[in-house]
Amino acid sequence: MDKILSRDGTSIAYRRRGDGPPVILVGGALSTSADEAPLAALLAPRFTVVTYDRRGRGASGDGGPCTPLREIEDLAAVAAATGERVSLFGMLAGGALALEATAAGLPVDLLAVYEPPYTPGADGLLHKSRCTTLLHRLLENGDRGGAVELYLSRTGVPQETIIRMRRAPLWPGLEAVAHTLAYDDALLGDGSVPAGRLASITARTLVVTGGFSTARAHETTLALAAAIPRARHRTLTGQTRELAPHAIAPVLSEFFATDVFLRWAS
Repeated sequence: MDKILSRDGTSIAYRRRGDGPPVILVGGALSTSADEAPLAALLAPRFTVVTYDRRGRGASGDGGPCTPLREIEDLAAVAAATGERVSLFGMLAGGALALEATAAGLPVDLLAVYEPPYTPGADGLLHKSRCTTLLHRLLENGDRGGAVELYLSRTGVPQETIIRMRRAPLWPGLEAVAHTLAYDDALLGDGSVPAGRLASITARTLVVTGGFSTARAHETTLALAAAIPRARHRTLTGQTRELAPHAIAPVLSEFFATDVFLRWAS
């Protein structure tokens, strides 16, 4: 993997695949660039696909207190190493980061996000506040396993599945990056859709949700699409929060291979 220094000096690891217009994949909570590799491989025949380890994960550094601005700077550094302008696809909390970075002025041609996990509405905001408080308490007490379990249960993973996961070989890896759950939590603010900031996004935007996802996910993605001036909404038949790479790859290929490809090739 290559490395680039973010603005605060933190080393961010990234990897390129393929050849064509540059597309950066922004992973969600607990993920590393390795988790994005299957989708990257499907897109690489048409694009230069860049995956990276977000701060505190994989081969990237973790330079002190992390704020949403630090993560935006990390993404900007990867984008600068990739090309003058890029397109982005963000999964879940990575979608929130892609939205915030674009709203902050990152030069983005095309933006696609899948179910950024905002929780608008009175009940959603209250639940988010309680989960934030509990998450920070668990991390302050060094209970990384408890923090991962909180995240998994909040995203709908049944308790019996979590118990099995705790005994699985993947669990230590999840605990190793558990502290970054606070970074994702900060990206989501109080849980409401940041419509005011998103209104400044000028990039053509695709907001996607799964056909079998929750009613809240559908409502939230529709609200996101309504807040972004040049956005459209799409429901992906048969998909849930656990998005299959082979299902989203053709959608992204069609969306990203428009006038951007023609400008890149000319």
